[in-house]
Formats: sequence, C-alpha cells, structure tokens
Amino acid sequence: MTTTTLLGIDIGTTHCKVGLFDLFGNSLKIASRKTKTHYHTNGNAYYNPEEILEIVLLNIKDVIKENSKIIAAIGITSMAETGLLIDTKTGLPKTEMIPWFDKRAMEEAKRIAKEADQFERFTKTGIHNSYKYGLSKLLWLKKQDSSITNNAIWLSASDFIAYKLTGQFGTDYSLAARTYGFRIDKKMWDVPWLNNFGLDEKNFPLAQPSGTPIGELNNEEYIASGLPKGIPVAISGHDHICAALAVGAINPGVILDSIGTAETLVGTLNVQKLGEKEYKSGLSYGCHVVKNRYFWMGGLPASGGSVEWIRSQLSEVTLTYEELQELLNETTQNPTGILFYPYLSGSGAPNLNPYAKAAFIGLERKHERKDLLKAILEGTAYHLESIRKAAESIIKSDITKVVAVGGGTKNNHWMQIKSNVSGCSYSIPAVTESSLLGGAIAAGIGAGIYKNEQEATDLINRQNQTEIKPNKKCHIAYQSLYKNGYLRMEKPLRMYYQNLLGDE
Repeated sequence: MTTTTLLGIDIGTTHCKVGLFDLFGNSLKIASRKTKTHYHTNGNAYYNPEEILEIVLLNIKDVIKENSKIIAAIGITSMAETGLLIDTKTGLPKTEMIPWFDKRAMEEAKRIAKEADQFERFTKTGIHNSYKYGLSKLLWLKKQDSSITNNAIWLSASDFIAYKLTGQFGTDYSLAARTYGFRIDKKMWDVPWLNNFGLDEKNFPLAQPSGTPIGELNNEEYIASGLPKGIPVAISGHDHICAALAVGAINPGVILDSIGTAETLVGTLNVQKLGEKEYKSGLSYGCHVVKNRYFWMGGLPASGGSVEWIRSQLSEVTLTYEELQELLNETTQNPTGILFYPYLSGSGAPNLNPYAKAAFIGLERKHERKDLLKAILEGTAYHLESIRKAAESIIKSDITKVVAVGGGTKNNHWMQIKSNVSGCSYSIPAVTESSLLGGAIAAGIGAGIYKNEQEATDLINRQNQTEIKPNKKCHIAYQSLYKNGYLRMEKPLRMYYQNLLGDE
C-alpha cells in the first residue's frame, strides 16, 4: 500500500535538514548536514549560497533513497532574517547569504531609526528596528555598491531554495515581515517606505500566506535525484512559527519554547491593531502560519550559546555534555543565589539592547564550577520569565503550559529549572525536528492535504511526551530572587553599557 508523505526542508543556523513524514507526523527518514558559517577577515559572517544548495540536494538524496512513497508537497522553513540578493535576469546570486546574527549592518540600523518614528513603524511592521533585518542588510550592500539592487531581488533562505526548486520568486508573510519593509497590518510591501531608501517593490518577492504553493518542482537536478516533477512547493515560513504548528502550540495559554544557540518563546494572539502596550512589551509580532492569527515572539540571542561558552571556560579541554550533566547531578534543586545575565550577544526582548553585556553577580568563595554552570541555566530561565510576563500582559491571560523543543530539552536539570522559575508545566514532545515537521505540515495544509491547521495538529502523533512539573517550594524561592534581585539589577546593567557603548 502506497503512503502519502510530506517533505520538509529546514535551513537552520547550524544545520540544514530534510525530512520525510507521514500525515500523522511520524518521521520516516531525516538527513542533516552542518550549515558551514564562513568569516571574512573583518569578522563578517556569511553562508555560501551554492554550498547551501549542495547540502540540501545531498540531504534530499539521502531521504528519498529507495523511497517509493508519494510525496504530496514540499515545505521549506528557515532562520528568519538570513537572506541574499539574486540577479533577476540570470537567476544567480549577486551576494553571499548574510546570516541573521551578523552585525555588519549596525550603522545602517541607526540610519533607519532616524528616518521615521519608531512607534509608527512598529504599528505597521510588528517589529523593532534592528541590524538583523533585511532592510539594514540591503542598505549595507548598497553602501558597498550603489547599483547592486538593480535587477535584483531580496530572498530569505527559504525563498532562495524555493526559487531553485521551482524557478518562481515568492515568500510568505512571516518571512517578509522580517525585512522591516513589509506591513503586517495590510499584508503588503510598504512601497513609500522602501522608496525612501532607493528600493522598490520589485526588489522583493510576492508575499502570500504561509504554506501557499508558489510553484511546482521543475529543477532537473533535483528531479534526477529522485523527486517526481510537479510536486507543489511551498514556503512554510519562520522556523519557530513552523515548530509551534508541529507541536500544537497554536492556541492562547500554550506557548512554544524553542531552545538552541538562541532561545525563543512563541505564542499566539488574535489579529489586532498594535499599539503602545505592544510596543513597550519589547516583543515582536507577525502573521502566524495559522491563518487570521498573529504570533508574538521574544528571544534570547545567547541561551544555548551561554552553555557552550561555559563548557569551554570550566576546563582546559571543553567539557562534554556528559561531564556537564555530572556536575549538575551534584547540585540540589535550590537556587544558587548567583545572578547571571546571559547577554553574551546582547539582550533580546523585552528589553532590546545590542550593547548589553553578560555578568555574574553574587559570587562567593564557596561557589564551585557546578554552581557557575547552574547559574548560567538559571540566568537564561530568569530572562525567559521576563518574556513570559510581558506576553501575559499582552494576551491578558495566564500562560501555564510550555511545549519545549530543541537540543536544550535533553538537559533535564535545565528543564526543571525553567519549570521551577516560571511555575509552568513543561511538555517535551517526542518530535525531535519540530521546525522541519512544521514546514512539511504547512505545505500539506496549503496543498489541501489537511482541511486546516487544527485538523493537521489534531492528527499529529504526540505520544510519549515528557511532562515536567514545578517544585512549589523552589518556585517561591526562585520568584523571590527573580523579583528582588534579577529584575532590580538588570536595568542599571543595561543602561551602563548603553551609555558606555551606545554612541560609539
């Protein structure tokens, strides 16, 4: 009996993955290869577009090898702000692929900030001005070559792969919004705003709802790999939003915690006019994969990144994850009393500040390596708690359940700390590649395989979930430290570095 399947493609910061899933979300086969980050001598990071394409092709070959199942649709998800310029005449890359985390466009972000009222822009875009977004990157590219945007179109990583598969330019609302040139309130490119910077609507692809097929597979190289010609190809959208879809975190009260190098909380809210309260929350907003719904999002740029940093600092040889686990096994559930501010890459929501620096406060002679390690985990949990609280004030209801995905879920101590700090129950689904699965599901919805998002999430097999409950006594102790220590010390630390470095 032939089984209908969905193919997902995920272009991530550290890995590019391809997965084949049945309609119940069961993984049939997954292939993964590292996303190689290159660096110029000046420190600017980049990805090689052709290298990314080659990785995707190799992954596809691995996944569909000896597969006779019907692939009904292909869905592509990716890191959100990463992108490049493509020559619309030749179809070849005009630039390297600039990662979301590369800070080369800091000065351009400052220039953009002077061009309009920041609150007004937020009400249209749902996001706060940053070097990460496509507009800042485009202005940096134009500074290097004023004619570079002639006959050129800006594509996200997802858009680029979709173009190579179909020959069609397109994007979805969730990725278009990460350019700072797209209006989520009207679901269209803000042409007057773009014109202000010497750009035009033709420099950007047609934006459609997430999961909408933009074309059919017609690339001969991919067809030769074994993919049948004519499969619908969709841009599924922002990786975190796709992950939320995969694990069923698409209704108010249940949120997604995506834990990787960076960490992000994602939740939903009704489509509404964004105002002062949303602006001051520090969260970002956008069009959800779920139709007629917005998402809210807040992130910490160096969450798992802080753990990776401490691994290399506690020993002459980088500690293994098993050794980290052994150190944490020596600790109790009680708070360390140390306050760690996890701003190795600046501070994310709710207090956006690229100049913020990390800090330990409250160290004593008695503290050991195990305490420093646990303090790192506590600090990331404190920051996530500030995001959760900001979100509760926006959605006007309590958030009591969190679904967690990503590499960080393998650390049971970290997950218990998160639960103890927040007082929320944490659910860890058996799904190991949620963004990849979400991308496939979104394409399945767009192709009519599922009736709607709710039917799709209801069908997904979520057996064998791990549930983590907070320790009430520890929660009280952590909340006291969070309110009386972490929050009180955070603002002066941020302001110190803002005043020290903000005008450089």
